[in-house]
Parts: sequence; C-alpha cells; structure tokens
Amino acid sequence: MPIRIPNDLPAAGTLKQENIFVMTKQRARTQDIRPLELLLLNLMPTKVATETQLSRLLGNTPLQVNLELMHMCSHKSKNVSEEHLLTFYKTFDEIKDRKFDGMVITGAPVEQMPFEDVDYWPELCEIMEWSKTHVHSTFHICWGAQAGLYYHYGINKHALGQKLFGVYPHRRDYKRAILLRGFDDEFYVPHSRHTTVLREDIAAVPELKILASSDEAGVYAVMNKEGHQIFVTGHSEYDPLTLEAEYLRDKKAGKPITVPANYYPDDDETQEPIVRWRGHAHLLFSNWLNYFVYQTTPYDIMAVGEEQTTY
Repeated sequence: MPIRIPNDLPAAGTLKQENIFVMTKQRARTQDIRPLELLLLNLMPTKVATETQLSRLLGNTPLQVNLELMHMCSHKSKNVSEEHLLTFYKTFDEIKDRKFDGMVITGAPVEQMPFEDVDYWPELCEIMEWSKTHVHSTFHICWGAQAGLYYHYGINKHALGQKLFGVYPHRRDYKRAILLRGFDDEFYVPHSRHTTVLREDIAAVPELKILASSDEAGVYAVMNKEGHQIFVTGHSEYDPLTLEAEYLRDKKAGKPITVPANYYPDDDETQEPIVRWRGHAHLLFSNWLNYFVYQTTPYDIMAVGEEQTTY
C-alpha cells in the first residue's frame, strides 16, 4: 500500500525519484476503494491447473480482487470438461461490453506454429485490440507474451535449436523497474518453450523497455512506457512439480527432452526438485497488481481506456 505523507515534506521528492509510491494528503482525502476487476484469458489446455496457479498468485494481496475467467469460443478444449467451461468461464461475446482493471493472457502450447495458423488467432487478435480500450493493464505470459509483442508491435518469434526447459537465473536490466521492486540481483524463473524473441527486435521499438533478462533464457520481462502492456516470457506461476509433469509426459511419449536445467539436485530426477522461484513469483504479481493496476486504474471503471496515466 502507498505511504501517505504531507504534500511538501522534502522526503516526498526523494521517494518519488526512487519510485516509492507516495500519496499526498489531498489525494488520500478523495480516494475511495473498490474491488479490482480482473480477467483471466486461459489459453492453456490444463485449464484447472493454470487457473489455480494464477489465482494463488493474484490472491496474495490485501486488495479485493474479482476474477473473471474467459476461454476462446473458436477453439474446442480437449482437456477440460464442457461442464467446467460452462460453469466457470465466459466467452468474449459475454464480456466484451465490460471494462477491467487488469487482464492476464496465459501461454499456450502452439508456439511452433505460425501465429496465423493457430485456429483462434483471429479471435485473439480481436481480444488484444479490445484490451487497449477496455483493460487498464494487460499481463502477457510466455506464448501470450510472444503473441502480444507480435500483434501490437510486429515483433516475431524465432525457433530455438532445442527446447528451453528448466529454471534459469535472471538479472534486472532496468534497476529501477517498479514491476521488479524488491527483487534480488539474481532471481530464478521457470521456462518451457521452443521459441524466443530477440533483444534487438524489442530494443528497436521505442515504446518498449526491457526490464529483465537471462544469459541462457533471453529477454524475460518487457513493458510499454505506460505500463498498460506487460510481457513476461517465463512461467513464474508454475507449481513445484509442473516442470516434472511436463518432463515425464514427454519422456513417456518418446519425445526429445532433457532433464529440466537447475531443477533437480545434481540433475538427479529421482530427487525432489529445488523450488527457487516462488518468492519472486508472488512479488512479481503483487507488484503488478499494486503499481500497474490498483494505484493507477480509474475509480470509475467505465473510464478505463480514457485515462492518460503515466508511470
């Protein structure tokens, strides 16, 4: 939560320079609080697991959050029951007249296909265009980040020589990034993907800033200048055994797969995985909710898309 201090206190200027959120007494007197309205566009086939992982992180806040789930009506899910979708999920047509403080777009196991060959690509494009006027801040994950960078900024993905699979060390490229406030100098993030985006392609777009990256995993976190679009290439939301489940699944299917990097002690799959990313995962989503959603979204949610907020 923000600190409230006298308007003219000398510390106010210093704290603002350090990106510490300061609320003036005048703003505090006029502030009211309402629940945050969040939308989760779940593109993963394992919908129950993904909605649980993200709900856990989005719920780790003193803020009241109302979470709406959405699936693609132009794609038939094979790994979740129709009853589950009908009970808990909405389609785009059902929510397109509403506005939201924040939206999360998950990854999807379609990264080796050209974007235009994905059966729900036209619907996803419609949703991403809609998000610019109906969502205050959108958080894109893994393939969702690649899709968002491609749709909004024309940045294409590139195939890797082999699957990037494991838990990798990262560093902050932009030390004062509010999204990464409280992060250690080195932090770990799970990755599981066959494609990547190139640093030079992102750096060529003036509207984008690279916040964090990894020598092994490449660019990790990117945002536009306003913070209305955030792109994260890894899976900070993964549970302790998610990588193990993927590894055993591919191994059983006879697919080319290596032991997840930096996951098992001494790369021994008979041992319990080492979980070294959960603290930063909670901090990542807490920072997003606090600084890029709660602190800047209009109190009147119908004004979303009309504000001229800067970060």
